[in-house]
Amino acid sequence: MSALLSGIAIGFAVAMPVGPIGVLCIRRSLKDGYAAGLATGLGAASADAGYGMLVAFGFSLSGLLTQAQALQIGGGVLIVLLGLLSLKAFFFPKPKAVVDSPAGGVLGAWFSTFMLTLTNPMTILAFVGLIAGLGTASAAGPYWLVGGVFLGSLLWWLILVLGVLLMKSRLPVGALRWLDLVSGLVLVVWGLWIAAGVAFLP
Repeated sequence: MSALLSGIAIGFAVAMPVGPIGVLCIRRSLKDGYAAGLATGLGAASADAGYGMLVAFGFSLSGLLTQAQALQIGGGVLIVLLGLLSLKAFFFPKPKAVVDSPAGGVLGAWFSTFMLTLTNPMTILAFVGLIAGLGTASAAGPYWLVGGVFLGSLLWWLILVLGVLLMKSRLPVGALRWLDLVSGLVLVVWGLWIAAGVAFLP
C-alpha cells in the first residue's frame, strides 16, 4: 500500500507543473472537448507509467540520460510542430461545417502526447529525483508503484480538464480562436528553447 501511495504522489507531482503538455491539454479541452482533453492527459499518464515501470523494476536510467541530447531535440521538435499546427488553425481557420473525425482526433491526441512526454528528458529527471527522494525501491512492490504513478498522473489531468471545461462557458465569444494563437506561440517558443538547451548539455 505504501508503494501505491508513493506512486500516486510521484505521478501527481510529475504531471502537475504547467508545461507544454499542460498547454496542449488546455487547448484541446477547450477546442475539441472533454474526450480530446482526457486523451491528452491519458497519453501523458501512460508515458509517466512507462518511466515509473523502468525505475520500479530497477532499470538504470543512466543510459537514457546519456541520450538526453537526442531526446531533448526530438521533444523540442515535436512541441514546435504542435505549436505550428495551432498557429495554422488561427491563421487558416476551418469552416464550421468541417468537423474532424472524433475517433481519429482522440487517438491522435493520445499518441502525440504519449510520444511528447516519452521524449522529454525532464520527465526522466523528475522521476529519478522524486523516487530517490521518497526512497521507493523495486522490492517495495513495483506493480503497485507503477499503478500508483498512472493513477496519480491521470488524477491531475482529470482535475485540469474538468477545471478548464468549467471555465469554458465564461470565456467571451472569439476567445477560443485566440487561444490557437497564444498556445501556438507558447509551444513554438517552448519547443525551440528545449531543443536549443541541448547546447548546454555536457
